[in-house]
Amino acid sequence: MAQVPTDSLFSMSRIGLRSALAIGVALTMASALIAPIAQAAPTLAQIQAQVRQLEEDATAAAEGAQAAKVQLATLTKTLNGLKQEAAAQGATVDALRKSLGTIAIEQYKSGGLSGGLELLFSANPELYLSSAGSLESITRSKSAQLRKFEAAEQRLKATSLTVNDKLALVQAAQKKYAQQSAQAKSKLAAAEKILAKLKKEDRARLAALKAAEEDADQAASKAYASSAGAISGRAGIAIKYALKQIGDRYVFGAAGMVNWDCSGLTMRAYQAAGVSLPHSSRAQASYGRSVSFKALKPGDLLFYGRPISHVGIYLGGGKMVHAPRSGSRVKVVSNAVTALGRKPLVAARRF
Repeated sequence: MAQVPTDSLFSMSRIGLRSALAIGVALTMASALIAPIAQAAPTLAQIQAQVRQLEEDATAAAEGAQAAKVQLATLTKTLNGLKQEAAAQGATVDALRKSLGTIAIEQYKSGGLSGGLELLFSANPELYLSSAGSLESITRSKSAQLRKFEAAEQRLKATSLTVNDKLALVQAAQKKYAQQSAQAKSKLAAAEKILAKLKKEDRARLAALKAAEEDADQAASKAYASSAGAISGRAGIAIKYALKQIGDRYVFGAAGMVNWDCSGLTMRAYQAAGVSLPHSSRAQASYGRSVSFKALKPGDLLFYGRPISHVGIYLGGGKMVHAPRSGSRVKVVSNAVTALGRKPLVAARRF
């Protein structure tokens, strides 16, 4: 029986070992690809942060809806006025048309026939010449009315074009309002979905954590309100009004008397001081006069976000009273002169 050399056996053993190792590595890699990657479950603090962010996003969308609503109301009022104007102009055109007659209008628009041509084509030149004087006087009397008719018709056409333009803007505002409202509801639904996935005991712990945080904010806010010094003028009236609402709940589109959104609170507060503001943070930012952040005074309105989606009333010392977001209540916050969560401070107005 022939014997295999020792070095050949050793070589074969090494080849087998390498093959086995290669197969083992391949199987390990395959298992890693097939096996699901385990992820750590989010903590309650992380879930709370997710829910709060969704609530803030919903609040921003709701303020966008309020801005569209204010714009829609303004555009609708303008459109209705233009429609009334067009109706009146149309009545004027109709009245002038009846008084002038269709033939006279068509002759005026086309330039009519010259006196020489009318004589040339007249079937009875003598009769034409004898009546030319009276016809000329009639033409002169009608001429002013014809010019009035043409001017009235041009005004009507211009107004009709403006009506169509405003109607397009109204439709765009309606669409924007519907989109922003839907987005606000969608964000809140997403927050509720996250909470619904939690175990019952985790939901209870999260609710207790949120309630404790809100209660602490309310206690501090009421303590501030009870010790706040009096401010004179309209700013003082607005501040006093807003501080009385501490503890009231935030509700989309609400403007009192027990529920508020951010712009609803500032609108009513300054209404009490005799200042008329629209129910929209974005719209309110164009009222009053602009103020430098370095020159803030109590009563100034502070605006946050790009685009603007939140507003509150400055109290001094870096504090502000506002209606924060869904799930929260009217309160006083500190460090309001730089940002509010992820929303930067972008404008300040004084009245």
